[in-house]
Amino acid sequence: MQMTETPTAATDGSPHRALGIDVGGSGVKGGIVDLDTGQLIGERFRLPTPQPATPEAVSETVAAVVREFGWTGPLGVTYPGVVTEGIVRTAANVDSSWIGTNVREMFASRLDGQDVTVLNDADAAGLAEEKFGAGREVSGLVVLLTFGTGIGSAVIYDGVLLPNTEFGHIEVGGKEAEHRAASSVKERKDWSYERWTEEVTKVLVAVENAIWPDLFIVGGGISKKADKWVPLLKNRTPVVAATLQNSAGIVGAAMAADGALHRH
Repeated sequence: MQMTETPTAATDGSPHRALGIDVGGSGVKGGIVDLDTGQLIGERFRLPTPQPATPEAVSETVAAVVREFGWTGPLGVTYPGVVTEGIVRTAANVDSSWIGTNVREMFASRLDGQDVTVLNDADAAGLAEEKFGAGREVSGLVVLLTFGTGIGSAVIYDGVLLPNTEFGHIEVGGKEAEHRAASSVKERKDWSYERWTEEVTKVLVAVENAIWPDLFIVGGGISKKADKWVPLLKNRTPVVAATLQNSAGIVGAAMAADGALHRH
């Protein structure tokens, strides 16, 4: 790895960059992001997510990724659940020992007190897609939904994130949205795209009736096959596929480290 220089402020003409780390169920991946273009500088680096994925074990893995880059500048890390003021509030798809953990302090303690910004993984993807991806030409209210094991969500209004929305957990027709329409449900029930999009449509309609977005962006692995199912949706709001794919969480985490969570 050659990327070992300490970043400096963009005002002196040097690249405006931060390190983003995306903590997922199978891997912890990081990359240095050019915050002016949303492009990764150099290669991503990935380590397997430890099992069990306890806060202590994941913290060590995050620190190992940071050390791989020799990084001491702005650092953002995603978490697959609700995070407020650096403290984890939910753990739907990870080890329950995360709840109540101050992850900002825990990550920092493994990195000689380095300042760390922690945010929800779907929020990170939403920030990245809204600025550099599928939502970059769109003003107004943008909602990103990620379809995977569950359903993650992000809401951005004119570039400002409303953090920790949990549309995957709203009740839709007597059933939790992600139990109705996550891509894991399609796989488990061996549904066709036609059958699955009936459920996705119900979820989109519930969200759009509540907050009237200008655009839905759909992400998660199944968005790579968006041409097979997005045209089948019957909700009223335009729906487009996410474009940044695997780098969205890394890019959004880097944006958060650079202050994107507090911009107005």
